[in-house]
Amino acid sequence: MSDASNKYVNWFRHSSPYINAHRGKTFVLLIGGEAIADDNFDNIIHDIALLNSLGIRLVLVHGARPQIEERLQQQGIETRLHHDIRVTDSASLKCVIESIGILRSTIESKLSMGLINTPMHGAGIRVTSGNFITGRPIGVYEGVDLCHTGEVRKIDHQGIRDQLNLGNIVLLSNLGYSPTGEIFNLPVEEVASQTAIALGADKLILFGAEKGIIDSRGELRSELLSKTAERFLQQYHAQLSDPEEAHTELSRLLLMATQACAGGVPRSHLISYRDDGALLSELYTRDGAGTMIIQESYEKVRPAIAEDVGGIIELIKPLEEAGILVRRSRELLEAEVEQFFVVERDGAIIGCAALYPFEDEQTGELACVAISKSYQGGDRGELLLDAIEAQAKASGLKSLFVLTTRTAHWFIEHGFSEMPLDQLPAKKKALYNFQRNSKAFSKPLTLTER
Repeated sequence: MSDASNKYVNWFRHSSPYINAHRGKTFVLLIGGEAIADDNFDNIIHDIALLNSLGIRLVLVHGARPQIEERLQQQGIETRLHHDIRVTDSASLKCVIESIGILRSTIESKLSMGLINTPMHGAGIRVTSGNFITGRPIGVYEGVDLCHTGEVRKIDHQGIRDQLNLGNIVLLSNLGYSPTGEIFNLPVEEVASQTAIALGADKLILFGAEKGIIDSRGELRSELLSKTAERFLQQYHAQLSDPEEAHTELSRLLLMATQACAGGVPRSHLISYRDDGALLSELYTRDGAGTMIIQESYEKVRPAIAEDVGGIIELIKPLEEAGILVRRSRELLEAEVEQFFVVERDGAIIGCAALYPFEDEQTGELACVAISKSYQGGDRGELLLDAIEAQAKASGLKSLFVLTTRTAHWFIEHGFSEMPLDQLPAKKKALYNFQRNSKAFSKPLTLTER
């Protein structure tokens, strides 16, 4: 097999966990008019078709800012902005409707392609649009009547879900409709974020000119907590000397990402429409291609501290009594508490796990995994495993192993495979308890989910 074939096979194998994880999930994609006008847009369409073929439920929200500007200029109509919001009078609204109508037809036509020898061959994509967005007028804002400029009033999330259940891609624009038959020009970023929140989407993906958030060292931040992103926004807005100053595209997208996270969307992604393959790289590779904004929870996984020992003891005591976990004294836990991660909920410890490194063998033992009986059934075990894996990687470890008597299936489901006992680190083999007859499982440290 050639080197090129080997690289392809390795890439395909490494992407398979993401393929499985994303299948059946709902993603909302924001594609602004700038992205549609870019030379890379055809490649984005091909990648969207691929996501559809991989079983992802897709909602596409498109804007039309540059196309509207061009049509206004053609008609000799002056662009009016008030606090970075377009004033949409009747003449401007006509240009908005015409521009959006043309773009909608363009997107639908590109998603209908099926020529042989193209990435779209055999795709058979169905696209549906409709009056899913109810809008209302903003009205008079600080003394200025914004006319037909509006805001999102309601999302027909059930209607959108019905279409997604039929396997259709739903295409939305920045037009909103009122019960009285009026049409409003809405901020496309608001339509995208509110749609993602209303649907309970798994991801909101925002295409912009930039790759994502660049830090003070000039490096791309692949991941940001939503609170950190909010601080970035506050710093940006504090630098604006004039409220009439137009906000940057990146600041608008970042605002929508943080609002979506606050509304319950677990992950939002900022990627560049200029980079060929950015969408696929962000979703199907470990490092991604942009910046991922992560929702923060009132539950959190964190390193354990000395004050957590009492909570850990209370948590693991029933499992020790049932023979599922090895008994640990308070003195031992106090000495080893820095090896633990805990899940904290409203000040209570509801989960824990420990990592014991064996640096000579570049491996680590995952031990004492426990979730409170009242909180089982969620993804807290997975979150603890993610934290342990991240710590192990940071410590230069290449693999994890675990000894278990009762929970082998859970570890197998999360990437572990059975290993012979003679492959345990020498120090661990010397302490092996043959009476417990634990089975050993190992896992190489490779991918992390995006």
